[in-house]
Amino acid sequence: MKNETGTLYIVATPIGNLEDITLRALRVLKEVDTILCEDTRTTRVLLNKYDIHTKTMSYNAHATDNKESVIIKMLKEGKNLALVSDAGTPCISDPGVMLVANVKSELGDESKVVPIPGPSALVSALSASGVSSAEFVFLGFLPHKKGRETLFKEIANSKRVIVFYESTHRILKTLASLVSHSPEFQIVIGREITKTFEEFVHGTPSEVLEYFTVNTDKQRGEFVVIVDPK
Repeated sequence: MKNETGTLYIVATPIGNLEDITLRALRVLKEVDTILCEDTRTTRVLLNKYDIHTKTMSYNAHATDNKESVIIKMLKEGKNLALVSDAGTPCISDPGVMLVANVKSELGDESKVVPIPGPSALVSALSASGVSSAEFVFLGFLPHKKGRETLFKEIANSKRVIVFYESTHRILKTLASLVSHSPEFQIVIGREITKTFEEFVHGTPSEVLEYFTVNTDKQRGEFVVIVDPK
């Protein structure tokens, strides 16, 4: 007798404060057969807090085709799996999207992929920014080199709000590019959202660049950049 295909749950986890997780997410993480983690050590901190002892397995950008084959085989055998990233909603600027695409391709109509919504740095930043989110473009992480300057030129010509993620190592360079290409725009930087040192910085690109240049201790962390052309 053929096993019923298992379900792949896409589970959003906290982006900082570990209390930011839904009751449904906790239940699913307890009930599935295996949790697929970007980094099992990071996920274990969350699981330990909520006394969850479900088996974990690593799945990240370095996962091989063989790892995906193992996961798909588990689903075919009727195993229920949860996919989590280190923080936030999986598959949003995250390699998990490739797994979901391959599961749908391999299992077709038998595939069962269920989202368990929750924290997202993108949505959290917009909600507290004061910038209209009725219409916006999300760029994920900007390219490090190739196409980067071209993208800043496109941002300068945009009539829509632009949102993207930036790292500690490139935030000053990014702000300098915005000063060069979009000096009159307003921007909002959300830093360390939901964490102890959370803050939102508003102003023109030059004002925000000056703030982070002067306050060198503020250059560390995870950043969401919101660019408002209005």
